Amino acid sequence: MHALIRPALLVASLAGACTLLFAAAGQAIPVAQWNWMDIAGEGGTALLAALWCLIVLSSRPDGRVTRLLAGGLACIMLGSWADCLDEMIDIERGAVWDNALESLLPLGMLVLTAGLVYWRHEQATLTDHMRKRERLFRSHRPFDRITQLADAAYLRQQLVLEARREDQAGCALVLFDIDAFHRINRAHGHAEGDRVLQAVAHMLLLNLRNEDLLCRYAGDRFAVLMPGVGEPEARDAARHLCRMVSAMRHHAAGQRVALTLRYGCAPARGAPDALLASLCRQMDAA
Repeated sequence: MHALIRPALLVASLAGACTLLFAAAGQAIPVAQWNWMDIAGEGGTALLAALWCLIVLSSRPDGRVTRLLAGGLACIMLGSWADCLDEMIDIERGAVWDNALESLLPLGMLVLTAGLVYWRHEQATLTDHMRKRERLFRSHRPFDRITQLADAAYLRQQLVLEARREDQAGCALVLFDIDAFHRINRAHGHAEGDRVLQAVAHMLLLNLRNEDLLCRYAGDRFAVLMPGVGEPEARDAARHLCRMVSAMRHHAAGQRVALTLRYGCAPARGAPDALLASLCRQMDAA
């Protein structure tokens, strides 16, 4: 309920200011002359637009999409409410402000349309993000509490399954490690360290293929299983992922925290434990 208070006050203030403006500038029309069908239609549109505006403001984080959706609905509400008040209060036909308020209705529809376009792009990005976790969802695995990724045990299972595949398209495993992660924990606390893990996991997911599998291997180490990819291509992909993470602008306590990764890469062949141990030695040597 608390999330609705500020948006509700804002919407009520806009509608109240519009009502006071009409009351101060016009003459009340006798109730007998009111067109109840128009009042119901225009007033109902204003009420629904106000309700939708409240839902958007109270259920979404602030951002361009939220502002466009809420702004468009607020304009539709004010334009419809002005049309409704015209049925109850007689305003001089040449009043520019009255015409301007009524013109908010088509303007609001235009702004709302822009918000819906950006919302569609946002949903497409989220859908792509979810597809990259689909392999994990299908197995109904519990998620890592911090990163919402699978763990090392699940990674080992997938390595065994990849080794049993009949096709010889190849498969590569890349292990990533966050440089000087212990310093981030020491300087900013473990809560900030968790935020770093979440940010890095998100950036890696955004830059992986749908068929790739990202797991949190241990601590600040992430593993990416790349089916159908040879070692040279996997190294190219790993370098690209390192560049993407280093380009992030992560901040803690108002200061930018530089994030870099080092990686180890190898064909996903042999016993999982031996393969992972070999990659860990690569990481430690790096």
